[in-house]
Amino acid sequence: MIAANPQITNPALIFPGQKINIPNISSDIRALETEVIRLVNSERAKAGLPALRENWEVSRVARYKSQDFINRNYFAHNSPTYGTPFEMLRAFGILFSAAAENIARGQTSPAAVMNSWMGSAGHRANILSSLYNQIGVGVARDRNGRLFWTQMFIRG
Repeated sequence: MIAANPQITNPALIFPGQKINIPNISSDIRALETEVIRLVNSERAKAGLPALRENWEVSRVARYKSQDFINRNYFAHNSPTYGTPFEMLRAFGILFSAAAENIARGQTSPAAVMNSWMGSAGHRANILSSLYNQIGVGVARDRNGRLFWTQMFIRG
């Protein structure tokens, strides 16, 4: 919201009658998210694992997390806004028996971010875990065009 409204000098103060822009998820961002899910399921298929089903609510949470990196100028699993990934999922009403999160920044394509994650033991373990059956992916772009990526895995 803040990035979409540079005319607002103090985002903590919005006045009646003030015009604000509500950003839409752009089709190019959605295409990046969808491609990451396809690549995850391709890696899982190679390992003989079932595909993960996209959960649109988890993708929404992942988008908020990626945007939070930009808005709050941090990069970590624990958010100053939402807490741990588990607390964040619960705060958005997501029910799960198991969950995990992969994050990345700066990669310019789904293939690049997947190569990064697959090259890291912990991230790879999340992608290839038989524990999870659903995935959400969220991407956000900062003012300089840098991409922030969040994958959330759950067992519903």
